[in-house]
Amino acid sequence: MATRNTNLINPNAEIVAAGQCLQVNVAAARGLQSVLKSNLGPRGTLKMLVGGAGQIKITKDGNVLLHEMQIQHPTAMMIARAATAMDDEVGDGTTTAVLFIGELLKQAEVYTSEGLHPRLIAEGYEIAKDLVLEFLENFKINQPDIANDRETLFNVGRTSLRTKLSPEVADKMSEAVVDAVLSIYEVDKRMDLHMIEIMHMENKTASESSFIKGIVLDHGSRHPDMPKYLENVYILTCNVSMEYEKTEVSAGFFYSSAEERERLVESERKFTDEKVKQVIDFKRSVCKNGETFAIINQKGIDPLALDMLAKEGIFACRRAKRRNMERLTLACGGEAVNSVDDLDVSVLGFAGRLREETLGEEKYTFVEDVKIGKSCTILIRGPNKHTIEQLKDAVRDGIRAVKCAIEDKALVSGAGSFEMAAYRMLMRRKSAVSGRAKLGVEAFAKSMLIVPKTLAENSGFDVQESIIKIEEEQERSNQPVGLELNLGETFLPSSEGIWDSYLVKKQVLNLSTVLASQLLLVDEVMKAGKAMGKPTQELEDE
Repeated sequence: MATRNTNLINPNAEIVAAGQCLQVNVAAARGLQSVLKSNLGPRGTLKMLVGGAGQIKITKDGNVLLHEMQIQHPTAMMIARAATAMDDEVGDGTTTAVLFIGELLKQAEVYTSEGLHPRLIAEGYEIAKDLVLEFLENFKINQPDIANDRETLFNVGRTSLRTKLSPEVADKMSEAVVDAVLSIYEVDKRMDLHMIEIMHMENKTASESSFIKGIVLDHGSRHPDMPKYLENVYILTCNVSMEYEKTEVSAGFFYSSAEERERLVESERKFTDEKVKQVIDFKRSVCKNGETFAIINQKGIDPLALDMLAKEGIFACRRAKRRNMERLTLACGGEAVNSVDDLDVSVLGFAGRLREETLGEEKYTFVEDVKIGKSCTILIRGPNKHTIEQLKDAVRDGIRAVKCAIEDKALVSGAGSFEMAAYRMLMRRKSAVSGRAKLGVEAFAKSMLIVPKTLAENSGFDVQESIIKIEEEQERSNQPVGLELNLGETFLPSSEGIWDSYLVKKQVLNLSTVLASQLLLVDEVMKAGKAMGKPTQELEDE
């Protein structure tokens, strides 16, 4: 009836109605699920994305895939947007969310094909979600002092990174990620992840990526005689022009002899030279016992001023980026100044080492062993662009995983152990749910198994055998047992340091249930925009 009414209003509307509509939504969710399914877990496969201009990106990060893929189907697009929005907030869980939504709709289709109304299944899903969230609160392992437990944080970072990188590189980067997060962490203050700079250099291998306790600037000095390596460096961050500036008013200078011309040029330079001399005098008064001096300036420094500074052994960087200026003071201490008058030692930062590295035509300045260290850098190296991009995506997820662990002060054991425990709990408690909504609870319980099933499948093991093994072992030992992906046996993930984020689990459950319930309750999809109401001839004329 609704279809007929819509056609009366807009005869050009395209409509998918009732049971067929649910099939379309389920097919879209399962299609997206099948694309991402093989990526889950440390044994998952990679996807190669090729752009229109031939750019290559190799990744298994669900967030990157969903952002980069061209998705046409409206339902699949809706799922992808919801999953990537969750990743933007909590930093992980994209692939899990897509798999779980697909499985919830697949399980629901079994019951709707037998005549059960989608509303009853949606009600069952809501009941099951509340039960699982309550169970999660008891299942999680509280870690009130996790910020001081470096080994646990390393394991959290490693669990996240190993799903996207090779074990050797993941272990190396886990150290860097933990160092970076701990360096910006302050008790009872919100962490600003923008204070961790992710810098890349296209040389060497991925395993040579490292954590820099300091800042890496993507520019260097502009004078050949300036020092390339300094130790015990006082750093002056400033926003002062040290170059000759032309007057804004049109003016002419007339002279009758060479001596007059020299005096005119000297008087023009005097203003700039005075500022440079003030900095040099300040450096002489501050640097006593083998200490050195560096200037990082946001404005320009002209060649003559650079020459004066080089003769004094001062390292100078000009036209530094504003974000680097802000982060330098956080890392080295001191404060940025807008004038060289009345300079004081309190405005200076301090670093143990400053060095310049040249790569092709690019120069990089490393400011290391800094005094305060509330800002830092993760330097990513790689032989080519797609390796660097893969590392950067993985490191971002690793940083978020460690940050979430510190903020939640709680962890959830991984390797599919939580999903199996939640499945067992729902199957026990479904009898307490009255009416046909218990079928929705049962469908939700079966959907929870998609994670351990996919982990087993991607590792090359028999899915049913692996699930039965975990279930029997959990029943027997009453421990949160998961699947060991190298041998296919059961093990205790917490003893091996396999941890999942509590916040990610919570968000996946909330998001997937709400989205799957909404898609179940859609009974008509109408493609009937304003342009579709126009007669065919009118559209052709346009």
